[in-house]
Amino acid sequence: MITDLIQIRRLGEQKRGENERFRRHLKTHDFVERRLRHLAEETEAQVDCTECANCCKVATARLLARDVDRLAKLLRLPEARFLKEYTTKTEDEGLVLKRDEATGCVFLSGNECTVYETRPASCRDFPHMLRGSASLQAKMWDFKDRAVYCPIVYNTLEAWKVETGFSPAAK
Repeated sequence: MITDLIQIRRLGEQKRGENERFRRHLKTHDFVERRLRHLAEETEAQVDCTECANCCKVATARLLARDVDRLAKLLRLPEARFLKEYTTKTEDEGLVLKRDEATGCVFLSGNECTVYETRPASCRDFPHMLRGSASLQAKMWDFKDRAVYCPIVYNTLEAWKVETGFSPAAK
């Protein structure tokens, strides 16, 4: 199990093409999704996200209307003020929590989320390998990017390649 973030970044970048081929491999080969989910669960259980918090440092957190409502209530702010002070809109993702390039998410303190119990659904479901209604193949679009910064995603993809008999050398 690789958890060193420098190694994860280096290897994740090196394996972007391979991970794209793996996504195509999953689309064209039979596999037992239940077994892949079990491998993801095993990997997730071995990683302490509070030791890393890299997702909060590098990824954006998309917001749903109910996330805005819950966070505004938690902070005892009118929704309009919450939106102004804590969110921004992006062209490709829509409404997201503000973030700072140096420290990450506006609600990250060290490696801990200051709104953990009320965190947005996109944060609660991260890294989206086990939670959410989409199939693994549908989720694979994001995994090659997440494998560059998330030890759970990187290690799970590597376990899935072994489980499915994927050959990295095959083009």
